[in-house]
Amino acid sequence: MLRIAIPNKGTLSAPAAQMLREAGYRQRTDPKDLVCRDEPNDVEFFYLRPRDIATYVGSGDLDLGITGRDLLIDAGSPAEEVLDLNFGGATFRFAASPETISSADEIGGRRIATAYPGVVERHLVEHGLKADVVRLDGAVENAVRLGVADVVADVVETGATLRQAGLVIIGEPILRSSAVLIRRLGAPAHNQADQLLRRLHGVLVARRYVMLAYDVRADLLDRATALTPGIESPTISPLHREGWVAVQAMVLRNDVHRIMDELYDLGARAILVTDIHACRL
Repeated sequence: MLRIAIPNKGTLSAPAAQMLREAGYRQRTDPKDLVCRDEPNDVEFFYLRPRDIATYVGSGDLDLGITGRDLLIDAGSPAEEVLDLNFGGATFRFAASPETISSADEIGGRRIATAYPGVVERHLVEHGLKADVVRLDGAVENAVRLGVADVVADVVETGATLRQAGLVIIGEPILRSSAVLIRRLGAPAHNQADQLLRRLHGVLVARRYVMLAYDVRADLLDRATALTPGIESPTISPLHREGWVAVQAMVLRNDVHRIMDELYDLGARAILVTDIHACRL
Protein backbone atom coordinates (compact mmCIF):
# COMPACT_ATOMS: atom_id res chain seq x y z
CA MET A 1 0.00 0.00 0.00
CA LEU A 2 1.31 3.44 -0.96
CA ARG A 3 1.59 5.77 2.05
CA ILE A 4 1.27 9.51 1.48
CA ALA A 5 1.56 12.45 3.87
CA ILE A 6 -0.50 15.58 3.34
CA PRO A 7 -0.89 18.69 5.53
CA ASN A 8 -3.27 18.32 8.45
CA LYS A 9 -3.90 22.06 8.74
CA GLY A 10 -2.78 25.40 7.33
CA THR A 11 -3.04 27.01 3.91
CA LEU A 12 -1.90 23.88 2.06
CA SER A 13 -4.34 21.45 3.66
CA ALA A 14 -7.61 22.12 1.81
CA PRO A 15 -6.06 22.65 -1.67
CA ALA A 16 -4.01 19.45 -1.31
CA ALA A 17 -7.07 17.41 -0.37
CA GLN A 18 -9.10 18.95 -3.21
CA MET A 19 -6.40 18.15 -5.77
CA LEU A 20 -6.25 14.54 -4.61
CA ARG A 21 -10.04 14.27 -4.89
CA GLU A 22 -9.85 15.60 -8.45
CA ALA A 23 -7.22 12.93 -9.11
CA GLY A 24 -9.67 10.23 -8.02
CA TYR A 25 -8.47 9.57 -4.45
CA ARG A 26 -10.69 9.31 -1.38
CA GLN A 27 -10.06 11.89 1.36
CA ARG A 28 -11.17 12.14 4.98
CA THR A 29 -14.65 13.45 5.73
CA ASP A 30 -13.88 14.42 9.33
CA PRO A 31 -11.07 16.98 9.82
CA LYS A 32 -10.19 15.26 13.10
CA ASP A 33 -9.20 12.05 11.31
CA LEU A 34 -5.44 11.64 10.99
CA VAL A 35 -5.50 8.61 8.66
CA CYS A 36 -7.64 7.82 5.62
CA ARG A 37 -7.46 4.52 3.71
CA ASP A 38 -8.42 4.50 0.05
CA GLU A 39 -8.86 0.77 -0.51
CA PRO A 40 -9.75 0.84 -4.25
CA ASN A 41 -6.54 2.73 -5.03
CA ASP A 42 -4.50 0.87 -2.40
CA VAL A 43 -3.35 4.15 -0.82
CA GLU A 44 -3.21 5.31 2.78
CA PHE A 45 -3.12 9.04 3.59
CA PHE A 46 -1.58 10.44 6.77
CA TYR A 47 -2.50 13.97 7.88
CA LEU A 48 0.54 15.55 9.50
CA ARG A 49 1.95 18.93 10.49
CA PRO A 50 3.33 20.51 7.29
CA ARG A 51 6.76 20.99 8.89
CA ASP A 52 7.03 17.29 9.72
CA ILE A 53 6.17 15.87 6.29
CA ALA A 54 9.64 16.18 4.73
CA THR A 55 11.12 14.38 7.76
CA TYR A 56 8.75 11.41 7.47
CA VAL A 57 9.27 11.12 3.72
CA GLY A 58 13.04 11.58 3.91
CA SER A 59 13.31 8.83 6.51
CA GLY A 60 11.41 6.41 4.26
CA ASP A 61 8.59 5.91 6.76
CA LEU A 62 6.20 7.36 4.18
CA ASP A 63 6.49 7.04 0.41
CA LEU A 64 5.36 10.46 -0.76
CA GLY A 65 4.24 13.75 0.71
CA ILE A 66 2.73 17.10 -0.16
CA THR A 67 4.32 20.09 1.54
CA GLY A 68 5.77 23.50 0.75
CA ARG A 69 9.08 23.87 -1.08
CA ASP A 70 10.14 26.18 1.74
CA LEU A 71 9.40 23.51 4.37
CA LEU A 72 11.23 20.86 2.34
CA ILE A 73 14.37 23.00 2.17
CA ASP A 74 14.08 24.13 5.78
CA ALA A 75 13.87 20.54 7.04
CA GLY A 76 17.19 19.58 5.45
CA SER A 77 15.75 16.09 5.02
CA PRO A 78 16.97 13.64 2.32
CA ALA A 79 13.85 14.17 0.22
CA GLU A 80 13.40 15.71 -3.21
CA GLU A 81 10.77 17.61 -5.15
CA VAL A 82 8.96 15.51 -7.75
CA LEU A 83 6.21 17.82 -9.01
CA ASP A 84 5.25 21.47 -8.50
CA LEU A 85 1.52 21.42 -7.66
CA ASN A 86 0.98 25.10 -8.49
CA PHE A 87 -0.80 26.29 -5.33
CA GLY A 88 0.22 27.76 -2.00
CA GLY A 89 2.66 30.25 -3.53
CA ALA A 90 4.92 32.29 -1.25
CA THR A 91 7.91 34.56 -1.80
CA PHE A 92 10.74 34.89 0.75
CA ARG A 93 12.76 38.11 0.93
CA PHE A 94 15.25 39.95 3.07
CA ALA A 95 14.18 43.20 4.73
CA ALA A 96 16.06 45.72 6.88
CA SER A 97 16.01 49.31 8.04
CA PRO A 98 16.98 51.57 5.11
CA GLU A 99 19.19 53.53 7.49
CA THR A 100 21.29 50.43 8.18
CA ILE A 101 21.37 48.29 5.03
CA SER A 102 20.58 49.41 1.50
CA SER A 103 21.55 46.39 -0.62
CA ALA A 104 21.88 42.60 -0.42
CA ASP A 105 25.65 42.94 -0.71
CA GLU A 106 25.71 44.28 2.86
CA ILE A 107 24.05 41.22 4.43
CA GLY A 108 27.33 39.37 5.02
CA GLY A 109 28.38 39.38 8.66
CA ARG A 110 24.98 40.57 9.88
CA ARG A 111 22.42 38.93 12.15
CA ILE A 112 19.43 37.56 10.23
CA ALA A 113 16.21 36.70 12.06
CA THR A 114 13.91 34.16 10.44
CA ALA A 115 11.46 31.35 11.10
CA TYR A 116 13.08 29.43 8.22
CA PRO A 117 16.79 29.07 9.06
CA GLY A 118 17.30 26.22 6.58
CA VAL A 119 16.05 28.36 3.69
CA VAL A 120 18.25 31.30 4.69
CA GLU A 121 21.35 29.17 5.30
CA ARG A 122 21.04 27.54 1.88
CA HIS A 123 20.75 30.96 0.25
CA LEU A 124 23.83 32.20 2.09
CA VAL A 125 25.87 29.18 1.02
CA GLU A 126 24.75 29.51 -2.60
CA HIS A 127 25.86 33.16 -2.65
CA GLY A 128 29.09 32.69 -0.70
CA LEU A 129 27.92 34.79 2.25
CA LYS A 130 28.40 34.30 5.98
CA ALA A 131 25.98 35.62 8.57
CA ASP A 132 24.54 34.74 11.97
CA VAL A 133 21.08 33.21 11.55
CA VAL A 134 18.76 33.81 14.49
CA ARG A 135 15.81 31.42 14.60
CA LEU A 136 12.51 32.86 15.75
CA ASP A 137 9.07 31.26 15.75
CA GLY A 138 6.29 33.27 14.15
CA ALA A 139 6.45 36.92 13.13
CA VAL A 140 9.95 38.35 12.85
CA GLU A 141 9.17 41.94 11.80
CA ASN A 142 10.04 43.44 15.19
CA ALA A 143 13.40 41.65 15.48
CA VAL A 144 15.34 44.66 14.11
CA ARG A 145 13.55 47.22 16.29
CA LEU A 146 14.13 45.07 19.38
CA GLY A 147 17.83 44.67 18.61
CA VAL A 148 17.74 40.91 18.04
CA ALA A 149 18.83 41.14 14.40
CA ASP A 150 20.00 43.51 11.68
CA VAL A 151 17.99 41.82 8.91
CA VAL A 152 14.86 39.70 8.74
CA ALA A 153 13.99 37.02 6.20
CA ASP A 154 10.33 36.19 5.85
CA VAL A 155 7.42 35.55 3.52
CA VAL A 156 6.46 38.80 1.81
CA GLU A 157 3.15 39.41 0.06
CA THR A 158 2.43 43.15 -0.12
CA GLY A 159 5.22 44.30 2.19
CA ALA A 160 2.75 46.30 4.29
CA THR A 161 3.67 44.56 7.57
CA LEU A 162 7.36 45.21 6.96
CA ARG A 163 6.73 48.89 6.23
CA GLN A 164 4.78 49.21 9.47
CA ALA A 165 7.89 47.92 11.25
CA GLY A 166 10.07 50.50 9.45
CA LEU A 167 11.70 47.96 7.13
CA VAL A 168 12.18 47.85 3.37
CA ILE A 169 12.76 44.88 1.07
CA ILE A 170 16.34 44.46 -0.10
CA GLY A 171 17.72 42.37 -2.94
CA GLU A 172 16.08 39.68 -5.05
CA PRO A 173 13.77 37.01 -3.59
CA ILE A 174 15.48 34.35 -1.48
CA LEU A 175 13.00 31.70 -2.62
CA ARG A 176 9.75 31.35 -4.53
CA SER A 177 7.85 28.56 -2.84
CA SER A 178 4.72 26.57 -3.64
CA ALA A 179 3.18 23.22 -2.75
CA VAL A 180 5.21 20.29 -4.09
CA LEU A 181 5.00 16.51 -4.19
CA ILE A 182 8.11 15.01 -2.59
CA ARG A 183 9.76 11.60 -2.22
CA ARG A 184 12.84 10.19 -0.50
CA LEU A 185 16.12 10.69 -2.34
CA GLY A 186 17.03 7.49 -4.16
CA ALA A 187 13.61 5.93 -3.64
CA PRO A 188 13.07 2.91 -5.92
CA ALA A 189 10.46 2.96 -8.68
CA HIS A 190 6.92 2.35 -7.47
CA ASN A 191 4.00 1.67 -9.83
CA GLN A 192 1.42 3.32 -7.56
CA ALA A 193 3.64 6.35 -7.08
CA ASP A 194 4.00 6.68 -10.84
CA GLN A 195 0.23 6.41 -11.19
CA LEU A 196 -0.29 9.15 -8.60
CA LEU A 197 2.18 11.38 -10.43
CA ARG A 198 0.35 10.87 -13.75
CA ARG A 199 -2.99 11.64 -12.12
CA LEU A 200 -1.77 14.82 -10.47
CA HIS A 201 -0.13 15.94 -13.70
CA GLY A 202 -3.46 15.33 -15.42
CA VAL A 203 -5.22 17.54 -12.86
CA LEU A 204 -2.68 20.32 -13.43
CA VAL A 205 -3.21 20.16 -17.18
CA ALA A 206 -7.00 20.08 -16.78
CA ARG A 207 -6.87 23.19 -14.61
CA ARG A 208 -4.76 25.10 -17.13
CA TYR A 209 -6.54 24.09 -20.34
CA VAL A 210 -10.05 23.97 -21.79
CA MET A 211 -11.37 22.19 -24.87
CA LEU A 212 -12.31 24.59 -27.66
CA ALA A 213 -14.55 23.42 -30.53
CA TYR A 214 -15.62 25.40 -33.57
CA ASP A 215 -16.70 25.17 -37.22
CA VAL A 216 -14.74 26.91 -39.95
CA ARG A 217 -14.53 26.96 -43.74
CA ALA A 218 -11.94 24.53 -45.07
CA ASP A 219 -10.09 27.29 -46.94
CA LEU A 220 -9.55 29.08 -43.61
CA LEU A 221 -8.41 25.96 -41.74
CA ASP A 222 -4.67 26.71 -41.78
CA ARG A 223 -5.22 30.18 -40.34
CA ALA A 224 -7.64 28.85 -37.73
CA THR A 225 -5.42 26.02 -36.55
CA ALA A 226 -2.51 28.45 -36.26
CA LEU A 227 -4.58 30.01 -33.48
CA THR A 228 -5.45 26.62 -31.96
CA PRO A 229 -2.54 24.21 -32.51
CA GLY A 230 -3.54 22.12 -29.46
CA ILE A 231 -1.14 20.11 -27.33
CA GLU A 232 -0.03 17.82 -30.16
CA SER A 233 -2.38 18.76 -32.99
CA PRO A 234 -6.07 19.67 -33.35
CA THR A 235 -8.77 17.15 -34.21
CA ILE A 236 -10.41 17.96 -37.54
CA SER A 237 -13.62 16.35 -38.85
CA PRO A 238 -15.58 17.06 -42.06
CA LEU A 239 -19.06 18.53 -41.67
CA HIS A 240 -22.17 17.60 -43.67
CA ARG A 241 -22.11 21.22 -44.82
CA GLU A 242 -19.86 21.21 -47.86
CA GLY A 243 -16.64 23.15 -47.58
CA TRP A 244 -16.72 23.32 -43.76
CA VAL A 245 -14.88 21.36 -41.05
CA ALA A 246 -15.20 20.97 -37.28
CA VAL A 247 -12.12 21.55 -35.14
CA GLN A 248 -11.35 20.59 -31.54
CA ALA A 249 -8.22 21.64 -29.67
CA MET A 250 -6.98 22.23 -26.14
CA VAL A 251 -6.16 25.87 -25.44
CA LEU A 252 -4.90 27.69 -22.37
CA ARG A 253 -7.79 28.75 -20.14
CA ASN A 254 -6.35 32.24 -19.70
CA ASP A 255 -6.19 32.78 -23.49
CA VAL A 256 -9.55 31.30 -24.47
CA HIS A 257 -11.58 34.51 -24.83
CA ARG A 258 -8.92 36.21 -26.95
CA ILE A 259 -8.72 33.14 -29.18
CA MET A 260 -12.51 32.96 -29.48
CA ASP A 261 -12.61 36.60 -30.60
CA GLU A 262 -9.89 36.03 -33.20
CA LEU A 263 -11.60 32.90 -34.51
CA TYR A 264 -14.92 34.71 -34.83
CA ASP A 265 -13.27 37.59 -36.70
CA LEU A 266 -11.67 35.00 -38.99
CA GLY A 267 -15.07 33.52 -39.81
CA ALA A 268 -15.35 30.55 -37.44
CA ARG A 269 -18.77 29.86 -35.95
CA ALA A 270 -20.39 27.60 -33.32
CA ILE A 271 -17.44 28.27 -31.03
CA LEU A 272 -17.86 26.28 -27.80
CA VAL A 273 -15.72 25.93 -24.69
CA THR A 274 -15.79 22.87 -22.41
CA ASP A 275 -14.01 22.33 -19.10
CA ILE A 276 -11.58 19.42 -18.83
CA HIS A 277 -12.02 17.51 -15.58
CA ALA A 278 -9.16 15.05 -16.09
CA CYS A 279 -6.75 13.97 -18.80
CA ARG A 280 -3.74 11.83 -19.64
CA LEU A 281 -1.30 13.15 -22.20
